Amino acid sequence: MSTRAFLFFNLLFALGLNAKTNVVVFLTDDQGWGDLSLNGNTNLSTPNIDSIGMEGAIFDRFYVCPVCSPTRAEFLTGRYHERSGVYSTSAGGERMDLDETTIANLFKKAGYVTGAFGKWHNGMQYPYHPLGRGFEYFYGFCSGHWGHYYNALMERNGELVKGKGFCVDDFTTEAMNFIDRAVKDGKPFFTYVPYNTPHSPMQVPDRWWNKFKDKNLDEMMRHRTPSKEDRLHLLAALAMCENIDWNVGRVLKKLEQLKVADDTIVIFFHDNGPNGSRWNGDMQGRKGSTEEGGTRSPLLIRWPKEIKPGTKVSHIASVLDLLPTLTEMAGVSEQPKKKLDGRNLFPLLNGDSGKWAPRTLISRWKSKVGARDQRFRLDYKGRLYDMENDPGQRTEVSKKFPKVYKRLTLEVNKHREEVLVELGTDERPFVIGHPDVIWTQIPARDGVPVGEIKRSNKFPNCSYFLNWRNEKDYVSWEVEVGKAGLYEVELWYACPQGDLGAELELSFLNQSLRSKITREVNPPLLTGFDRKARTEGFVKYFEPMKMGKIKLAKGKGELKLQATKIPGDQALEFRLLMINRVEEGS
Repeated sequence: MSTRAFLFFNLLFALGLNAKTNVVVFLTDDQGWGDLSLNGNTNLSTPNIDSIGMEGAIFDRFYVCPVCSPTRAEFLTGRYHERSGVYSTSAGGERMDLDETTIANLFKKAGYVTGAFGKWHNGMQYPYHPLGRGFEYFYGFCSGHWGHYYNALMERNGELVKGKGFCVDDFTTEAMNFIDRAVKDGKPFFTYVPYNTPHSPMQVPDRWWNKFKDKNLDEMMRHRTPSKEDRLHLLAALAMCENIDWNVGRVLKKLEQLKVADDTIVIFFHDNGPNGSRWNGDMQGRKGSTEEGGTRSPLLIRWPKEIKPGTKVSHIASVLDLLPTLTEMAGVSEQPKKKLDGRNLFPLLNGDSGKWAPRTLISRWKSKVGARDQRFRLDYKGRLYDMENDPGQRTEVSKKFPKVYKRLTLEVNKHREEVLVELGTDERPFVIGHPDVIWTQIPARDGVPVGEIKRSNKFPNCSYFLNWRNEKDYVSWEVEVGKAGLYEVELWYACPQGDLGAELELSFLNQSLRSKITREVNPPLLTGFDRKARTEGFVKYFEPMKMGKIKLAKGKGELKLQATKIPGDQALEFRLLMINRVEEGS
């Protein structure tokens, strides 16, 4: 290359003419379609989120799954969650099969730096962990539900750390720092920000709560059955949504400051319907429901370089569509080897929708399966509704439209026969010591208590074990050790002074490790932060104790934690194990 050509090439690079398009994805947890001022709710104000749609595109009929982890799996893979092995929200059922290719895999391979900040909810142990699914950086928590939102225990790339302040603010700061580093390093970024609010517990800083705690709600913006509303839950949810909006605004401002806003795709959507009875456009259903109100989400996309402000899309679309859409928009050519269920939405954004084929979307949660086409919805009970003329699903019309009823019924049956059968039986163990990482987190969430040991919470995601009073009782995990070696074990626990002295045994196959609890850890329950009394249990600040080292052979088996001696009232309250490989073995 001549000197002149070399200088010209570098000039092009400096001008950004070879730069790749960045991507920022916001996903919120349990926020409803109606929880945006953009959609007409006068009970709150969300100007920053609204601006994404007003400065870009608004999809009027966008659908997700009825609950958290399935939606996340479909976003990440572009495939129905059943195909990827996701069938639950905890205890291993939230994990995507390892032969799935994620959107992060594709962007990473295309030269992007990839980071996730917030609630993962698609597997904790590597390679199900975000770092095993295409993300190079992760800060947040892997469970589906977190019991406390202030200075909470978080994870940073496999290391447990204490968060800083309110978790959504914390996630946002971490995401902004990631973007800042990427720009300074001259690298394109794919930034995934899956917030965990307004999911319960209903905690939100005073700045937002004080605005809502005494608020008189707009009578026009009430649930279709006002008697179902829980005022404190409703007000807390709205306050949490405004906190989300403020944080989205922080990221948008950062993009402007870094002068990358024009070439950054920003999208915003929710993972399911609202987690309470509040205004949601008079739709039937909420979180957990396969009805319109449980599955309809806003989808807002901004890309100043390519999308005209004020673009509105009326075609039905799905979270399944985001992988093929974002890869197309960003020029990421490689696609997953497995067949996608989603479509590339970009033709609907650039005015080329003339050949857009009709489609049917399937919604499923547990045994409930429904179908939605452009005009009609077939609910899980086999009832047909005309959504154009009856958006509240009040009048059944199967006899009026028998051909539509038959067609959608066949679509549901086809989904059951071709998609649901892919789930099969879950025989995937939890992984310890994968060859690519030295750390593994084994939480109470994934354990099976035997005997009188109880969970602290009916929702397992952020629970711990207590009532450990019998020396015959134990907790076990079905695990697979990926790499033989010597492993150091760290126990996160609580134990008051009067119960010290319990002797513990951790065993796997023919190896065991014995340890004794000698240090008092007696933290109080983290109460007093909720704006609405919670249904889930409270959590504590547990602390770690080095149990010692154990040799683990490669293979599958039962990991077992047992208290062999209990001198006090109970052995301990158990939160998790951190197992780190310190020496490789044969």
